[in-house]
Amino acid sequence: MRPLIAGNWKMHGLLSHLLEIDTIAASVSVKLPDADILICPPATLIVRAAELAAGRVAIGGQNCHCEISGEFTGDISAEMLKDAGASTVIVGHSERRQHHGETDAMVAEKAKAAWRAGLLAIICVGETQAQREAGNALTVCGAQIAASVPENMVSPSNAVAYEPLWAIGSGHVPTASQITEMHVHIRRCLVERLGEQGMELRILYGGSVKPDNAPAILALPEVNGALIGGASLKAADFLEILGALPPGH
Repeated sequence: MRPLIAGNWKMHGLLSHLLEIDTIAASVSVKLPDADILICPPATLIVRAAELAAGRVAIGGQNCHCEISGEFTGDISAEMLKDAGASTVIVGHSERRQHHGETDAMVAEKAKAAWRAGLLAIICVGETQAQREAGNALTVCGAQIAASVPENMVSPSNAVAYEPLWAIGSGHVPTASQITEMHVHIRRCLVERLGEQGMELRILYGGSVKPDNAPAILALPEVNGALIGGASLKAADFLEILGALPPGH
């Protein structure tokens, strides 16, 4: 399975930061990686980023509304992202679920909107520290997959990202056994949800991925790439993570 290395810039990035994307794209052009590369800058930079990347690196959005258009001040539709040059959109990120009250049903509708517009979708799931300590991590993520992943999510280009909420931005990373257990569980849930086509979706790990821990994480079973936050803001860090892919990927 071809891995996906995706950078989520979150609410970071001005025009001056486009140099980081140019540097990443230039490096990818010199040495073609055996992976799909994606950067999701803020919406204000998508047009310029897509022009700069010129197909060398894919550009994505961080969120979308489920409607095509309407009286939704401050929102952006999947069609608008596509028109701006995006190829992918992240939906259901833990920060959207936590700070904006997004439910599993809302995430599923956003995923459908992404496919309606011709975008690939990265659907995020993950548990809180309290849920993990209570022994409910697998149950919580399984329920999120059942309600957030539409039944027609069959393209291998789509992905599910596992984000342990307690690890994001904390510098704390689950153990190798915890990551493996969750990714194997997510794969099982996807097969239950989608049948054998559930074997085709990539499962990304997202939670304080950095150059020093990326080699170990990316080598784990059922880890088909990474969703990277802070370390994607600097081309040097992002490229080092990209270089951490195990041989054969």
